[in-house]
Amino acid sequence: MSETIAVFPTPRPLIRRVPVDRPWTWLAAGWRDIVAAPGTSLAYGVVPVAAGWLAIVLMLRFDLPYLVLPLSAGFFYVGPFIATGLYEISRRLEAGKPVDGISTLMAWRRNPEQIALMGVLLLLFHLAWMRLAQLLFALFEFRTIPSWDRFLDLVWTTSKSLPFMALGIGLGAFLAAIAFAIGAFSIPYLLDRRNSNMFEAIATSVAATRLNLRPMLLWAGLIVFLTGLGMILGLLGLVVTLPLVAHATWHAYRDVIRFEPEPAA
Repeated sequence: MSETIAVFPTPRPLIRRVPVDRPWTWLAAGWRDIVAAPGTSLAYGVVPVAAGWLAIVLMLRFDLPYLVLPLSAGFFYVGPFIATGLYEISRRLEAGKPVDGISTLMAWRRNPEQIALMGVLLLLFHLAWMRLAQLLFALFEFRTIPSWDRFLDLVWTTSKSLPFMALGIGLGAFLAAIAFAIGAFSIPYLLDRRNSNMFEAIATSVAATRLNLRPMLLWAGLIVFLTGLGMILGLLGLVVTLPLVAHATWHAYRDVIRFEPEPAA
Protein backbone atom coordinates (compact mmCIF):
# COMPACT_ATOMS: atom_id res chain seq x y z
CA MET A 1 0.00 0.00 0.00
CA SER A 2 1.29 3.44 -0.85
CA GLU A 3 2.32 5.59 2.06
CA THR A 4 1.35 9.23 2.41
CA ILE A 5 3.00 11.99 4.42
CA ALA A 6 1.93 15.56 5.12
CA VAL A 7 4.03 18.34 3.61
CA PHE A 8 2.72 21.06 5.92
CA PRO A 9 1.32 21.04 9.45
CA THR A 10 -2.20 21.50 8.11
CA PRO A 11 -3.74 18.43 6.42
CA ARG A 12 -3.65 19.81 2.89
CA PRO A 13 -1.07 18.43 0.44
CA LEU A 14 -0.16 14.79 0.97
CA ILE A 15 2.54 12.92 -0.90
CA ARG A 16 2.14 9.30 -1.92
CA ARG A 17 4.97 6.85 -2.36
CA VAL A 18 4.68 5.26 -5.80
CA PRO A 19 6.42 2.23 -7.32
CA VAL A 20 9.62 2.81 -9.24
CA ASP A 21 8.00 1.84 -12.56
CA ARG A 22 5.07 4.25 -12.20
CA PRO A 23 6.45 6.76 -14.80
CA TRP A 24 5.44 4.32 -17.55
CA THR A 25 1.85 4.60 -16.34
CA TRP A 26 2.13 8.40 -16.49
CA LEU A 27 3.36 8.22 -20.07
CA ALA A 28 0.48 5.95 -21.06
CA ALA A 29 -2.00 8.39 -19.51
CA GLY A 30 -0.26 11.29 -21.29
CA TRP A 31 -0.60 9.52 -24.62
CA ARG A 32 -4.32 9.01 -24.01
CA ASP A 33 -4.66 12.77 -23.49
CA ILE A 34 -2.96 13.44 -26.83
CA VAL A 35 -5.36 11.02 -28.53
CA ALA A 36 -8.32 12.68 -26.79
CA ALA A 37 -7.30 16.22 -27.85
CA PRO A 38 -4.78 15.82 -30.70
CA GLY A 39 -5.19 19.17 -32.41
CA THR A 40 -4.79 21.35 -29.33
CA SER A 41 -2.04 19.20 -27.82
CA LEU A 42 0.11 19.07 -30.94
CA ALA A 43 -0.37 22.80 -31.54
CA TYR A 44 1.38 23.39 -28.23
CA GLY A 45 4.26 21.31 -29.56
CA VAL A 46 4.52 23.28 -32.80
CA VAL A 47 4.98 26.70 -31.16
CA PRO A 48 8.15 25.97 -29.12
CA VAL A 49 9.64 24.07 -32.07
CA ALA A 50 9.14 27.10 -34.33
CA ALA A 51 10.62 29.34 -31.63
CA GLY A 52 13.59 26.98 -31.31
CA TRP A 53 14.24 27.07 -35.05
CA LEU A 54 14.11 30.86 -35.04
CA ALA A 55 16.51 31.08 -32.10
CA ILE A 56 18.99 28.69 -33.74
CA VAL A 57 18.89 30.62 -37.01
CA LEU A 58 19.59 33.84 -35.13
CA MET A 59 22.49 32.28 -33.23
CA LEU A 60 24.06 31.06 -36.46
CA ARG A 61 23.29 34.32 -38.25
CA PHE A 62 25.25 36.26 -35.64
CA ASP A 63 28.04 33.65 -35.57
CA LEU A 64 27.30 32.43 -32.04
CA PRO A 65 27.22 28.63 -32.56
CA TYR A 66 28.50 27.98 -29.06
CA LEU A 67 25.13 29.18 -27.71
CA VAL A 68 23.03 26.75 -29.79
CA LEU A 69 23.40 23.78 -27.43
CA PRO A 70 22.92 25.77 -24.21
CA LEU A 71 19.91 27.49 -25.75
CA SER A 72 18.44 24.13 -26.75
CA ALA A 73 18.76 23.02 -23.13
CA GLY A 74 16.18 25.67 -22.33
CA PHE A 75 13.50 23.07 -23.05
CA PHE A 76 14.56 21.31 -19.85
CA TYR A 77 14.51 24.46 -17.74
CA VAL A 78 11.48 26.43 -18.94
CA GLY A 79 9.50 23.46 -20.26
CA PRO A 80 7.21 23.27 -17.20
CA PHE A 81 6.14 26.89 -17.71
CA ILE A 82 5.67 26.48 -21.48
CA ALA A 83 3.50 23.45 -20.76
CA THR A 84 0.93 25.31 -18.65
CA GLY A 85 -1.69 25.08 -21.40
CA LEU A 86 -1.02 21.37 -21.82
CA TYR A 87 -1.55 20.81 -18.09
CA GLU A 88 -4.87 22.60 -18.49
CA ILE A 89 -5.85 20.23 -21.31
CA SER A 90 -5.24 17.26 -19.03
CA ARG A 91 -7.06 18.95 -16.15
CA ARG A 92 -10.10 19.64 -18.30
CA LEU A 93 -10.14 16.14 -19.76
CA GLU A 94 -9.94 14.71 -16.25
CA ALA A 95 -12.86 16.89 -15.14
CA GLY A 96 -14.93 16.01 -18.21
CA LYS A 97 -14.84 19.59 -19.49
CA PRO A 98 -14.54 20.57 -23.18
CA VAL A 99 -11.06 21.39 -24.46
CA ASP A 100 -10.52 24.39 -26.70
CA GLY A 101 -7.62 26.65 -27.56
CA ILE A 102 -8.87 29.75 -25.75
CA SER A 103 -9.49 28.04 -22.41
CA THR A 104 -6.05 26.43 -22.44
CA LEU A 105 -4.28 29.62 -23.51
CA MET A 106 -5.93 31.42 -20.61
CA ALA A 107 -5.03 28.70 -18.10
CA TRP A 108 -2.46 30.96 -16.41
CA ARG A 109 -5.34 33.17 -15.23
CA ARG A 110 -6.28 30.54 -12.65
CA ASN A 111 -3.29 31.67 -10.58
CA PRO A 112 -1.58 34.40 -12.64
CA GLU A 113 0.88 36.01 -10.24
CA GLN A 114 2.25 32.78 -8.83
CA ILE A 115 2.51 30.98 -12.17
CA ALA A 116 4.32 34.02 -13.59
CA LEU A 117 6.73 34.06 -10.64
CA MET A 118 7.44 30.37 -11.14
CA GLY A 119 8.07 31.00 -14.82
CA VAL A 120 10.53 33.78 -13.97
CA LEU A 121 12.37 31.49 -11.56
CA LEU A 122 12.72 28.76 -14.18
CA LEU A 123 13.85 31.34 -16.73
CA LEU A 124 16.55 32.48 -14.29
CA PHE A 125 17.86 28.91 -14.18
CA HIS A 126 18.05 28.91 -17.96
CA LEU A 127 19.83 32.27 -18.03
CA ALA A 128 22.27 31.00 -15.40
CA TRP A 129 23.03 28.02 -17.61
CA MET A 130 23.54 30.27 -20.64
CA ARG A 131 25.96 32.42 -18.65
CA LEU A 132 27.83 29.33 -17.42
CA ALA A 133 28.16 28.13 -21.02
CA GLN A 134 29.71 31.46 -22.01
CA LEU A 135 32.10 31.28 -19.07
CA LEU A 136 33.11 27.74 -20.02
CA PHE A 137 34.05 28.81 -23.52
CA ALA A 138 35.95 31.77 -22.11
CA LEU A 139 37.76 29.41 -19.73
CA PHE A 140 38.80 26.90 -22.37
CA GLU A 141 39.33 29.34 -25.22
CA PHE A 142 40.76 32.15 -23.14
CA ARG A 143 40.36 35.38 -25.14
CA THR A 144 38.64 34.02 -28.24
CA ILE A 145 35.05 33.08 -28.92
CA PRO A 146 34.70 30.17 -31.35
CA SER A 147 33.19 30.98 -34.73
CA TRP A 148 31.10 28.47 -36.68
CA ASP A 149 34.02 27.10 -38.72
CA ARG A 150 36.02 26.36 -35.53
CA PHE A 151 33.22 25.29 -33.22
CA LEU A 152 33.16 21.56 -34.01
CA ASP A 153 36.96 21.36 -33.93
CA LEU A 154 36.98 22.97 -30.50
CA VAL A 155 34.36 20.64 -29.06
CA TRP A 156 35.41 17.31 -30.56
CA THR A 157 39.02 17.30 -31.73
CA THR A 158 41.14 19.45 -29.42
CA SER A 159 42.93 18.31 -26.28
CA LYS A 160 40.53 20.48 -24.31
CA SER A 161 37.41 18.70 -25.54
CA LEU A 162 37.21 16.03 -22.82
CA PRO A 163 37.54 18.32 -19.77
CA PHE A 164 35.35 20.89 -21.52
CA MET A 165 32.55 18.38 -22.12
CA ALA A 166 32.91 16.81 -18.66
CA LEU A 167 32.71 20.14 -16.86
CA GLY A 168 29.87 21.38 -19.06
CA ILE A 169 27.81 18.24 -18.56
CA GLY A 170 28.49 18.24 -14.82
CA LEU A 171 27.46 21.87 -14.32
CA GLY A 172 24.43 21.46 -16.56
CA ALA A 173 23.32 18.33 -14.72
CA PHE A 174 23.68 20.08 -11.35
CA LEU A 175 21.54 23.03 -12.41
CA ALA A 176 19.03 20.76 -14.15
CA ALA A 177 18.68 18.58 -11.04
CA ILE A 178 17.81 21.60 -8.90
CA ALA A 179 15.40 22.93 -11.52
CA PHE A 180 13.80 19.50 -11.84
CA ALA A 181 13.26 19.14 -8.09
CA ILE A 182 11.61 22.54 -7.71
CA GLY A 183 9.72 22.44 -11.02
CA ALA A 184 8.60 18.82 -11.30
CA PHE A 185 5.15 19.49 -9.83
CA SER A 186 5.12 23.22 -9.07
CA ILE A 187 3.14 24.61 -11.99
CA PRO A 188 0.57 21.77 -12.03
CA TYR A 189 0.17 22.46 -8.30
CA LEU A 190 -0.33 26.20 -8.85
CA LEU A 191 -2.76 25.52 -11.69
CA ASP A 192 -4.76 23.07 -9.62
CA ARG A 193 -4.72 25.01 -6.34
CA ARG A 194 -5.83 28.50 -7.28
CA ASN A 195 -5.09 30.03 -3.85
CA SER A 196 -1.64 28.47 -3.48
CA ASN A 197 1.67 30.30 -3.72
CA MET A 198 5.02 29.59 -5.34
CA PHE A 199 6.81 28.70 -2.08
CA GLU A 200 4.15 26.17 -1.15
CA ALA A 201 4.35 24.66 -4.63
CA ILE A 202 8.16 24.43 -4.57
CA ALA A 203 8.18 22.87 -1.10
CA THR A 204 5.66 20.28 -2.24
CA SER A 205 7.57 19.52 -5.44
CA VAL A 206 10.89 19.09 -3.63
CA ALA A 207 9.32 16.90 -0.95
CA ALA A 208 7.57 14.75 -3.58
CA THR A 209 10.81 14.32 -5.51
CA ARG A 210 12.76 13.42 -2.37
CA LEU A 211 10.18 10.93 -1.13
CA ASN A 212 9.90 9.24 -4.54
CA LEU A 213 13.57 9.50 -5.51
CA ARG A 214 13.81 6.28 -7.55
CA PRO A 215 10.68 6.76 -9.68
CA MET A 216 11.54 10.44 -10.13
CA LEU A 217 15.04 9.52 -11.32
CA LEU A 218 13.43 7.24 -13.89
CA TRP A 219 11.01 10.01 -14.82
CA ALA A 220 13.83 12.52 -15.23
CA GLY A 221 15.69 10.04 -17.43
CA LEU A 222 12.61 9.51 -19.59
CA ILE A 223 12.16 13.27 -19.97
CA VAL A 224 15.78 13.68 -21.07
CA PHE A 225 15.48 10.75 -23.49
CA LEU A 226 12.21 11.92 -25.07
CA THR A 227 13.34 15.54 -25.31
CA GLY A 228 16.71 14.52 -26.72
CA LEU A 229 15.00 12.23 -29.22
CA GLY A 230 12.84 15.12 -30.36
CA MET A 231 15.89 17.35 -30.78
CA ILE A 232 17.83 14.75 -32.76
CA LEU A 233 15.01 14.73 -35.30
CA GLY A 234 15.65 18.38 -36.11
CA LEU A 235 13.36 19.50 -33.26
CA LEU A 236 10.39 18.07 -35.18
CA GLY A 237 10.01 15.22 -32.72
CA LEU A 238 9.32 17.76 -29.98
CA VAL A 239 5.94 18.39 -31.58
CA VAL A 240 4.90 15.05 -30.06
CA THR A 241 7.33 14.48 -27.19
CA LEU A 242 6.75 17.84 -25.48
CA PRO A 243 2.95 17.38 -25.22
CA LEU A 244 3.47 13.75 -24.19
CA VAL A 245 5.80 14.71 -21.34
CA ALA A 246 3.56 17.59 -20.26
CA HIS A 247 0.38 15.51 -20.15
CA ALA A 248 2.24 12.74 -18.34
CA THR A 249 3.53 15.30 -15.82
CA TRP A 250 -0.03 16.28 -14.95
CA HIS A 251 -0.90 12.65 -14.29
CA ALA A 252 2.28 12.27 -12.25
CA TYR A 253 1.18 15.23 -10.15
CA ARG A 254 -2.30 13.78 -9.63
CA ASP A 255 -0.82 10.39 -8.78
CA VAL A 256 1.80 11.57 -6.30
CA ILE A 257 0.13 14.56 -4.63
CA ARG A 258 -3.27 14.30 -3.01
CA PHE A 259 -5.27 16.65 -0.79
CA GLU A 260 -7.31 16.14 2.33
CA PRO A 261 -10.24 18.40 3.17
CA GLU A 262 -9.70 21.05 5.80
CA PRO A 263 -10.95 20.00 9.24
CA ALA A 264 -14.35 21.37 10.20
CA ALA A 265 -14.21 24.45 12.40
